[in-house]
Amino acid sequence: MTERNRINRVATSSTTGRVLVVDDHARARESMADILECAGHRVQCCSSAVEALRKLNATTFDVIITDLRMPGMTGLEFIHELSKRNDDSQVVMVTAHASVTTAVDAMRHGAFDYIEKPFNADQLEDLVDRAMRHGAGRRSTVPAATDQSSAMVGSSQIMQQLRQRIAQVAPTTETVLITGESGVGKELVAKAIHAASRRAKGPMVSLNCPALSPQLMESELFGHERGAFTNAEAPRIGRFELADKGTILLDEITEISLPLQAKLLRVLQEKSFERVGSSDTQFVDVRVLATSNRDLHAAVQDGEFREDLYFRLDVVPIHVPALRERRGDIPELITHFLQQAATRLGRAPCILAPSATELLQEYAWPGNVREVENLTTRASVLNTGIPVTADDLHGWLMSPPATTTALDDFDSSADGIRVGTNLAEMERRLIEATLEHFSGHRAQTANALGIGIRTLTNKMRAYGYAPRTKSFARAA
Repeated sequence: MTERNRINRVATSSTTGRVLVVDDHARARESMADILECAGHRVQCCSSAVEALRKLNATTFDVIITDLRMPGMTGLEFIHELSKRNDDSQVVMVTAHASVTTAVDAMRHGAFDYIEKPFNADQLEDLVDRAMRHGAGRRSTVPAATDQSSAMVGSSQIMQQLRQRIAQVAPTTETVLITGESGVGKELVAKAIHAASRRAKGPMVSLNCPALSPQLMESELFGHERGAFTNAEAPRIGRFELADKGTILLDEITEISLPLQAKLLRVLQEKSFERVGSSDTQFVDVRVLATSNRDLHAAVQDGEFREDLYFRLDVVPIHVPALRERRGDIPELITHFLQQAATRLGRAPCILAPSATELLQEYAWPGNVREVENLTTRASVLNTGIPVTADDLHGWLMSPPATTTALDDFDSSADGIRVGTNLAEMERRLIEATLEHFSGHRAQTANALGIGIRTLTNKMRAYGYAPRTKSFARAA
């Protein structure tokens, strides 16, 4: 990569973050650190897995890159230890001794992917970029726990019913379609189902569908052979193979392209597929869980999703309620996340003044549980030791509190929405307001809304916006 191309790449990257490089060879780790720092990432290095574990006690990272063969604790043992800790970092294994067995073991214990030496700067940057986007897309709404159902905070009747449904569904082998708005905790429900199933000792492999292009998606799902396409320099194991005897979670499945939906349908029907570039049929025993924040029935009617695939997925539906449908759980969630933040920060929990508590109780929470976690974390980090008031929080909220009186008084021409406004119009206003908030930046807008960039682009076109390089402008 030329210096000019590297500068251009850094300028256009929107997925930079914190990276930890673990390698006992000084030259190798310094080289990787230099490449990633040039790409805009903040990089720290460790010479051993033991040193890295100590660093992880005090610091979090978006991506961890670890060598396979290291003295003391190997990279594979390091990955196993990270899985026991429920570390949220995306892990990439670097090895000169890649094998199917090693790759499967690493990825079944939580590694995002592996890269084989020798590799170039482009390959490393691309892999870390994908890992960064995957981590951002699959970040849980509440911290992981051994008993996943107990980690879903809330004692309301609707949450009790959700736990009962999970308990009914989990022991079966049936396909489950988990629906709900962005941020409600669909992935957490999927983890709870797997943890309570007969496949709990097997792998649970996730794929964040919006994060990949159609070309990469097929390879991620089914794997590929060497030379199957440009840059396919080594064979790759697909997620379905990795999930054999376990569970695969297809997160936001509506983002899979129509041609690939046909191939996915075959896997659900026949439990078989071929790697890209191969005619050999692979057979797997995998339970499929899928999530969507869209109305799949409407997507079928619009021709965006195959009807036959929809019926294959919708065997056992589970709907995760929006937070506004279980307002009684809001205080419990706030307390939970304030305590979690305090533990991470090593300080006493942040205190909310009565005015702040009242405001948050009345707020509509368009971002659902994820928004609660983000807001309480921000309040905890920025708190100076005095109670947080409603005035402190107003600037952080996306919309006015959803009280009945306020709704009745809202003017449809203002930021509020009049009672009786249809859902399509509400969705359009939310998208436009979010796009404006992020100055037309599609990636940030899509991430905030919990949808794919392609989905956002299609919606903006439908609203009459003309695409530009980095933003949208209303078409004349």
